Amino acid sequence: MNPTFSILGREIGPGRPVYIIAEMSANHNQDFTQAAAIVRAAKEAGADAIKLQTYTPDTMTLNLRTPDFIVGAGTIWAGRNLHELYGEACTPWDWQPRLKALAEELGLHCFSTPFDFSAVEFLEKMDVPAHKIASFELVDLPLIRRVAQTGKPTIMSTGMATLAEIDDAVRAFREAGGTQLALLKCTSAYPSPPEEMNLRTIPHLAQAFGVVAGLSDHTMDVAVPVAAVALGACIVEKHFTLSRDVAGPDSAFSLEPAEFRAMVQAVRATEGALGRVNYEMATKEKASRVFRRSLFVVEDVKAGEEFTALNVRCIRPGYGLLPKNLPEVLGRKASRDIARGTPVQWELVA
Repeated sequence: MNPTFSILGREIGPGRPVYIIAEMSANHNQDFTQAAAIVRAAKEAGADAIKLQTYTPDTMTLNLRTPDFIVGAGTIWAGRNLHELYGEACTPWDWQPRLKALAEELGLHCFSTPFDFSAVEFLEKMDVPAHKIASFELVDLPLIRRVAQTGKPTIMSTGMATLAEIDDAVRAFREAGGTQLALLKCTSAYPSPPEEMNLRTIPHLAQAFGVVAGLSDHTMDVAVPVAAVALGACIVEKHFTLSRDVAGPDSAFSLEPAEFRAMVQAVRATEGALGRVNYEMATKEKASRVFRRSLFVVEDVKAGEEFTALNVRCIRPGYGLLPKNLPEVLGRKASRDIARGTPVQWELVA
């Protein structure tokens, strides 16, 4: 089975060009001009889509300073108050229709990750072409059901999720009427070490759930998405920033424009190189065929003289009989005088 889905007529799936998403996340630093510049830079870097996030601090958490609401050790946000962090990171909702209009003007798709029902309603009024479920929301089955009810193509990241949790999410999506689904392998560490990516999960996701599969990548290594594409990833999502020197909640694990462009170029080269199962000679191989070995007369031979290992050898170029014919030639006689350097053909063999 080769599952596919489409966003605004763009077919995504095996055999189609990899769909590359630039995730803006918090890299706008609460500056609309910077957000718009990110959209333009993503287009120039070769992205197919720009993705936003739609939430407010109050839709994400409570404004409390008790230990439960302080980020613990192990992430780049350790010690931060959740409500303040989300306030810094959120994309103002009134920007989002304007960013979508800009993206569409540039030929980019623009959609978002809703984090609660109010965000879904807002994005539906914006008429986004797709929805994204974040790894952290994969266990929010009511949210997944609401997104499924929109009928829009939906991409889910699977970071931290067990196979059973992914199964629950996929079932919830489908039981609520969702039909077009992609699952992204994701490691929810920021940044992620390449050795913890387990990219072999990508083809398993596709096979186990009958979906388009891809990668949401938080590594800083272009090799990881290239390897993912070689394993069958049909979607690649990467965080995108104008500069990591501009501090922000997500800048440390985001690619700059030149890096993102290099990743896109590597992905495109990889998908082109994968091709198909093919044992035919490539067009550019034909000129090289002459450099194969073949049978040549390497000493002058008189008519009636026997061919031996001393006067016939397998050498380059490839104008003579194939080397596999050597046993049939040795011991037979020359049909005429043959000069040294003549390729052996059957008419020379009596």
